[in-house]
Amino acid sequence: MTSSPSLSRKLAAEALGTAFLLATVVGSGIMGETLAGGNVAIALLANTIATGAILVVLILMFGGLSGAHFNPAVTLAFLIRREICPGLAAAYVGAQVIGGLAGVAIAHLMFDMAPFTEGIHVRTGGAQWLAEIVATFGLVAAILGCLKWRPDAVAYAVGLYITAAYWFTASTSFANPAVTIARSFTDTFSGIRPLDAPGFIIAELAGAVAATLVFRWLLAEPADRPDVPEG
Repeated sequence: MTSSPSLSRKLAAEALGTAFLLATVVGSGIMGETLAGGNVAIALLANTIATGAILVVLILMFGGLSGAHFNPAVTLAFLIRREICPGLAAAYVGAQVIGGLAGVAIAHLMFDMAPFTEGIHVRTGGAQWLAEIVATFGLVAAILGCLKWRPDAVAYAVGLYITAAYWFTASTSFANPAVTIARSFTDTFSGIRPLDAPGFIIAELAGAVAATLVFRWLLAEPADRPDVPEG
């Protein structure tokens, strides 16, 4: 019988995974912008492919240790579903935020930059907030839906969803409060002004809550759904 990973291993997995995620998001943004010669679409494409790919790898690597949340919005969804206790959820969020900041610093240092620089990209307004609600709703929906029907496909679904959402959302799909916080500490291609980060975080959490509640009803067994008669 396989024992459950210890708390320290779970938190290390969340921190390491989120660090690699942010190193990829920020690093690929820097590399893409450097090589694109001013073509923003090419830079975004490079950023997109790298982010989607690393998510698949990280979820496959760390899923068996911590569940591979790497995202406070995902942790909130599992807290609402009572699949994680409040204390562990809080510890996960702390590890995710710390890991995200470490990832930004590592990305900057790899490109011979200061570890942290204040974000300068303006990302605010109703359209951007709506985009983050949609982006996070879809991400949580993809996770919950696949866990119900195809748990072996979660990694691929998340990677593909984020790859798509980079392009169909006006915000380029941050969909992750830890990512939003970390990206406020970079003035590179993937950054966000610190002033704009709270609006994104509120929208992301709202999207996660909405998806969790909708999919609680949508995926319920017939006996648990008052609108569906038994038999």
